[in-house]
Amino acid sequence: MDTYDFNLRKINTSNIYSYFLSHLDVTKQDLAAGLNLTLPTVTKNIDYLLDLGLIEISGSRGQTGGRRAITYSLLSEAKLALGLDITRHHVACVAVDLNGRIISFKRNRLPFEHSDEYFKKVSELQQEFIESSGIDHGRILGVGIGIPALVKADTRSLFYSEIIDLREDTYDMFLKYISFDISLYNDANAASFAEKWVNKDLQNSFYIMLSNNVGGAMILNGQVYTGNNFRAAEVGHITLIPHGRQCYCGRAGCVDPYLAATNLSQDDLAGYFENLRTTTDEKLLNNWNQYLDYIALTVNNIRELLDCDIILGGYVGAYLEPYLEEIKKRTLRLSTFDTDSDFIKLCSYKNESIAAGAALHYISKFIETI
Repeated sequence: MDTYDFNLRKINTSNIYSYFLSHLDVTKQDLAAGLNLTLPTVTKNIDYLLDLGLIEISGSRGQTGGRRAITYSLLSEAKLALGLDITRHHVACVAVDLNGRIISFKRNRLPFEHSDEYFKKVSELQQEFIESSGIDHGRILGVGIGIPALVKADTRSLFYSEIIDLREDTYDMFLKYISFDISLYNDANAASFAEKWVNKDLQNSFYIMLSNNVGGAMILNGQVYTGNNFRAAEVGHITLIPHGRQCYCGRAGCVDPYLAATNLSQDDLAGYFENLRTTTDEKLLNNWNQYLDYIALTVNNIRELLDCDIILGGYVGAYLEPYLEEIKKRTLRLSTFDTDSDFIKLCSYKNESIAAGAALHYISKFIETI
């Protein structure tokens, strides 16, 4: 087979597999019509994907009495990827299937420390998670690890970590105890990758991660943009209030100390928002109003600079739906150019987005190989 034929077959196989990712119960005729392919080409590729165990016969379709067309469906759990979210006090574990769905997750309290004991415990928690979820080791593509640090393109070298004591040997410490292929990802970039996975048409946008630390990620032309030095979109360290609150980075007035989720609650964000719905506590309401103003200021600054959609995510973003219109109103009052606020959106991936986004890198790479 010459290079042209090989490449053409690879393209056809990839397109057919991608069709299965977005359609249920597909016939050969559906594929031929939807992808403008011949039935013999479709048949060869169907047989190939069946042999790989990536699709299965799911039924048949057609009128009673006639010959019914066989339908095929994706085996979404033929391969899985695992994700970890490493924070100051917790480790979250997720398993993600080929459709990008979280099929299992667990959050464990485990205070971070840079020690053999810690990394060994993370591995033990992950192994317990695998066993309790009934996951076959042979189906695991790898483990994506979301961390509150800046990470280079090699997904193993980190160079800035002030939130927890991650060090240059962090990758090696994880690798010492985790028996799968691993990759490190900045937490906000991982979360934005999950967002892009859900919203396939997302082209240009800015993701604000409102978690216990504030991070950002920019999606440019459908890809996460990391900048010349892998520190693009660090919205948490834009000056919001000159000479204001102290930030963990050593400067004063950054966005992070104003929009971190810990401004609302130290350990029970769900309880905070439940209370917010009915409270008459003036102190709590004033704190929330201030927080909304800081969101509006931050969103407006990004909008004026980048002129793109802005997505509010992270721990807080998952609870903002009842307050979205108020955020939009406050932002428009500050805007020089905008007359509507449809550019402000809420995250689609509301739970464990960091761990899921880290895992989804392995799913994405696997799909590219088909």
